[in-house]
Amino acid sequence: MNIAVIGGTGLIGSKTVALLKAAGHAVRAAGPSTGVNTVTGEGLDDALAGAHVVIDVSNAPTFDPAEVRAFFETSGRNLLAAERRAGVRHHVVLSIVGADRMPGNGYFAAKVVQEGLVAGSGVPYTIVRSTQFLEFVKGIADGSTAGGTVRVAGGQFQPIAADDVAELLAGFAVQAPRNGVVEIAGPERAPFDDIVRRHLRVVGDPRTVERDDTALYFGGKVEELSLVPLATPHLGRITIDTWNR
Repeated sequence: MNIAVIGGTGLIGSKTVALLKAAGHAVRAAGPSTGVNTVTGEGLDDALAGAHVVIDVSNAPTFDPAEVRAFFETSGRNLLAAERRAGVRHHVVLSIVGADRMPGNGYFAAKVVQEGLVAGSGVPYTIVRSTQFLEFVKGIADGSTAGGTVRVAGGQFQPIAADDVAELLAGFAVQAPRNGVVEIAGPERAPFDDIVRRHLRVVGDPRTVERDDTALYFGGKVEELSLVPLATPHLGRITIDTWNR
């Protein structure tokens, strides 16, 4: 199968590309470093020529809400138009579990806009909503630290390892389009503060973690189930302790 991975040189993209190549597929990793710019449209037609499947794991270069929305709107329109010209049969996009349940989070809101473009594009699609990555837990802690104390909300959290995300994405890409949403998550669910505390303890980080239900997540209020699937997700295999090792 001929597959183009948009954002194919990033954390998830590079792992997905490697898995698909190992399975015998013809894969192109597309991104700014390979001359493909989804915002300007540069290189898109060449990157998608002959592609049966496109996997979009591209990421906005900023967390500014207006800029993130502009990125996903412009990038999404350009990419989907190029797919229609190329006759792509399946568009797979990586989104976020709970993206439509945290309106104060500008990044999440922008992903909802992206999902809407995909669903209305006319290209057969699968939207893969993932929980937060284990690789981001330290960054979340860093962004929630004041005076040596990490303050995060106590809603449920179910992070997934990037390796599992890539494996599941690669699997969905070679299946028939769902024309809907599937959700993926890590194998363990616990309160947000417990998981951050557990991670910092394992890596020897001395910071104290406190539950603060008023703490926002990139501008959004975290309710009990804001960041976890509401139905049965496809689960990864890598536990928190295994990943930390």
